[in-house]
Amino acid sequence: MPLAAPATLADAVLLPVNATLGVVLGVLLAVAVAIVAVARLSDREGRGYGRAVATAGLRAAAQLAAVSYLIGWVVRAVPLLLCFVALMFAVAVRTAGRRITGNRTWWWAAAPIGAGVLPVVVVLLLTGLVPVGGIALIPITGILIGGALTATVLSGRRALDELRQRHGEVEAALALGFLDRDARLEIARPAASDALLPGLDQTRTVGLVTLPGAFVGMLLGGASPVLAGVVQLFVLVALMAVTAVAVTAVLELVARGRLHRD
Repeated sequence: MPLAAPATLADAVLLPVNATLGVVLGVLLAVAVAIVAVARLSDREGRGYGRAVATAGLRAAAQLAAVSYLIGWVVRAVPLLLCFVALMFAVAVRTAGRRITGNRTWWWAAAPIGAGVLPVVVVLLLTGLVPVGGIALIPITGILIGGALTATVLSGRRALDELRQRHGEVEAALALGFLDRDARLEIARPAASDALLPGLDQTRTVGLVTLPGAFVGMLLGGASPVLAGVVQLFVLVALMAVTAVAVTAVLELVARGRLHRD
């Protein structure tokens, strides 16, 4: 007897939410923690990442469960929707800032993330490509904030690490007559610019090596491959613009001493 056709494409390919999925997720998380522990992967202070991996997995499960229910509630009113977007931005700033430095200058991470994301979101809203009250605002803004967060962390950490390791070269540039800002820029710029590489590689290899999240998500939701490709192209180009602005802003903050380590 032939099998009944699924009602939608999503019904045919989406992961079933059942006990088996929960077990598989638990096993994968345990494997990740075990590998990190066995390989002794740690930060500069020698603190192992095993606990961090386990905590991140559990937090992700709890947070996604909460957000899944919360989004259905906040999209009913524009003020709630905007508050949710503001919450995403605040969490990103805190996360990025604390990854870069442990002192009070961490809040400067708001500048590169905001400078990268805000103009793109404003253009989308003004052109009507994304409605203010639509649910699309949340995933698109979330993708852009996530890209800005990653670029800010990578460029900030690389820039400050480079300045610490090559402090003598900064002093030499100052002795040659460079301004403090210019001397730091000369040393930090090449290292911080590496933060652009993940986005560049993803854009160059899209469709050949990887199928990014927006494309796959739309296909799973039943959209046509052409529509999914157009949306993914927009996401990739927008992310390159966002990361370029974020990296440039981080470099300027580091060069001017606004974002630093003790």
